[in-house]
Amino acid sequence: MYIIAGLGNPGRKYAHTRHNVGFDAVDRLAEDCRISMEGKKFQGIYGIGYIGGQKAVLVKPQTYMNLSGECIRDFLYYYRVDPEQELLVLFDDISLEPGNIRIRKKGSAGGHNGIKNIILHAGTQNFARIKIGVGEKPSSWDLADYVLSPFSRQDRELVDGALDHAADAVKMILEGSMEAAMNQYNRKREAPSPQAEGRRTGE
Repeated sequence: MYIIAGLGNPGRKYAHTRHNVGFDAVDRLAEDCRISMEGKKFQGIYGIGYIGGQKAVLVKPQTYMNLSGECIRDFLYYYRVDPEQELLVLFDDISLEPGNIRIRKKGSAGGHNGIKNIILHAGTQNFARIKIGVGEKPSSWDLADYVLSPFSRQDRELVDGALDHAADAVKMILEGSMEAAMNQYNRKREAPSPQAEGRRTGE
């Protein structure tokens, strides 16, 4: 059994912001695989179904981003899942442009507080993750304000495409094709110049 966790913040005010693309990715996956996300326990919203022929629990922690690990730890323990083998986390990354995703088998938190907390509670950084690009912070912005802000219309379109790629990548990974997924989706996709301008102006 796999635990697939998308990171974000609960509440309508944070819906579809940059920091919540992990939630968006899990919702897209649940829709594609017809998995109901109506379960609630361990400070999380969850659903159980089959993805890529494997039984999986989709989780959206409701602890707020910086405490994501508390929820995921309880799911790992309850379902007796080894995080180094059967945990996959989806989250935002400001080092990637919108439209890009990056699959990693393991790694450090890289400054992401949600991942830092998962590493703390899982006791390892050796778990798979899919980073979803939200674009670099403009120099005039505060980081917290930036990641908690909505996308421009142009960036939103790019991110929607990336969510489709992330969902397809999850399916490939659960089918046992991690390397193929990395080869297919870790390629940089150039964003058109108008979206960069739109992001700077906040349009």
